[in-house]
Parts: sequence; C-alpha cells; structure tokens
Amino acid sequence: MTIYLNGLYLPVEEARISVLDRGFIFGDGVYEVIPVYSRRAFRLSAHLQRLQRSLDGIRLANPHSLAQWTSIFDELIAQSESDDSYLYLHITRGAAPRDQAFPNPPVAPTVFVMCNPLSRPSAALLASGVCAVTAQDNRWLRCDIKAISLLPNVLLRQLAVDAGCAETVLIRDDSFLTEGSASNIFVVKNGTLLAPPKDNLMLPGITYDVILEIAAANSIPHEVRKISKTEVFDADELLLTSSPKEVLAITRLDGQPVGNAEPGPMFKRLYTLYQEFKRDVMRAP
Repeated sequence: MTIYLNGLYLPVEEARISVLDRGFIFGDGVYEVIPVYSRRAFRLSAHLQRLQRSLDGIRLANPHSLAQWTSIFDELIAQSESDDSYLYLHITRGAAPRDQAFPNPPVAPTVFVMCNPLSRPSAALLASGVCAVTAQDNRWLRCDIKAISLLPNVLLRQLAVDAGCAETVLIRDDSFLTEGSASNIFVVKNGTLLAPPKDNLMLPGITYDVILEIAAANSIPHEVRKISKTEVFDADELLLTSSPKEVLAITRLDGQPVGNAEPGPMFKRLYTLYQEFKRDVMRAP
C-alpha cells in the first residue's frame, strides 16, 4: 500500500517518523476519515471543514491548502485497488524535545495520509441487527475535536468486544446519551427519530448529518435534542451510524431486547433511503 508522509509517496513498510514525534509522545494531533465512493471523496469540503475545526481546537495551523489536500487524495485514490475506500488523515504537531508546552519556535507538523478499502456490514448483520452495551461516558470535555488520543474510546469500545457486541453506547453523567465509542447513536420512539445535539460532548458525524437530511427530505418526523438514559432503554429502535457502518440497527442493549429484538421499520426505511442517496448523490459524477 502506498501512503503519503510529509511530502513523499512511499510503501507503508518504508514509512518512518521520529520517536520524538508529539503524536507518539503526547497524542498531540488530530485525524479525519473521508469515505470514497466510485473513486470520489464524499463531502470533501465538509470533512476538511471538520478537520479545520479540530486543528483550530488544538491551535495547530493547517499544513495544506484545499488544492494541496485534493492533490494528495487524488493520487492515493488513483493508486487504490478499490473503487470504494476511505482516506485516513493524521496530523501531529511534529517532532520536538519532550516538553508539554508547544515547541517554540514551531516545528514542521507530521502529515500522514492513507487510503484503505471500505468494508460494509454483511447482509446477515443488516438482517439481524447488532448488540451493544452501555457505559459511562468518562471522556474529556472536548469530544468535538477529532483527536488522535483515543485511548478512552479504545477502552470503551473494548467493553463491547468483551461482551461479543458491536458498539458501546455512551451515557454522560448517568443521565443522557452522547454517542457510541466509534459511531453516532439515534433513538426511535413512536415513529420519531431522535438525535443528540451537536456540542462539545460528541463528534459531529458526517453520516449523522446525512441521516438527518434524509429524514427531512422524506418527511420523517425527527428531533434534535438531549436524549435521556431512560429514553435510550425505552426506545422502540436504536440505530448506529458511521461512514463504514452506514446505518445499523441495535437490537439488543445490555443483554435486553430493543423493541421486538429485530431491525424495525425506521431502520429499514432509512437504510433503503441511504442506499438510494449513496447511488444518486455519493456516486454522482
């Protein structure tokens, strides 16, 4: 696999960074993930705007212009063997002597980009749904920054893996829903789609935006508001969304059935509409 690292295109096996890189030492950096359909990056502008917000959040200058980013992406997409893939961007503050304060004067940032095949949920998972567990959202208060320091998410996701489940649903202050450890979470009650609001306690997902746009365009009742822990457990349906998973039904939560323990009508409608959106918009020339 060819990757991009600090101005060079090279095999991933030949990629090297300094052990003093602040991403390695402190987790001092941000990342972004951009799905690619039919060799076209989806909503590139929105993803780069989110990247810019993350960079602003950690006070790191954007190392590239839009034209430069686009050139890097186009090269990696062209070399990919898969028509559908995802771009992973990883930017750190660079290599400097170990000191928590920002390097002064600043050093060159480390910029790494790769393009990997995009895998989707199997037909079996779509038909059965997945199980999830809940956990206290014990992460920091700037979850809107797409930071590379993901150890809290790693530990929370492992709770689901240990239970043989697909995701951990996060509850903040034992009170309200934020998101999943690696996804956004929607609640369905009495035919209405409920979404947590974008704030500092959740990452603003691009797929989250798409689902709400689809709901609005197809007159699906929906609300964006705080969702209580009680509403999560009383849900008729629970959905998780992300770029690789698209839309999936959560049919068991903490070992208990969600609704009738099978993908419900809201999931089926949104999944169909999402596939139509992907065909007509994401793959559009």
